[in-house]
Amino acid sequence: MITYEPLYRTMKEKNISTYKLINLYGISRSLLDRLKHNKPITTVTIDDLCKILDCNVEDIVQYVKE
Repeated sequence: MITYEPLYRTMKEKNISTYKLINLYGISRSLLDRLKHNKPITTVTIDDLCKILDCNVEDIVQYVKE
């Protein structure tokens, strides 16, 4: 299972709130809901988040065996 738990740690470290993602970077609320519930997202979205947060993919997603 893919989890986006590392994203929230990275956001905290970078001092980027969901409010900033929505209002400064144009990330939709529906995308944030998908991330919160570990639903699939595109690699383009992962790339965008890496650019916004200036981080690596592993700082956003993690694979966890079920």
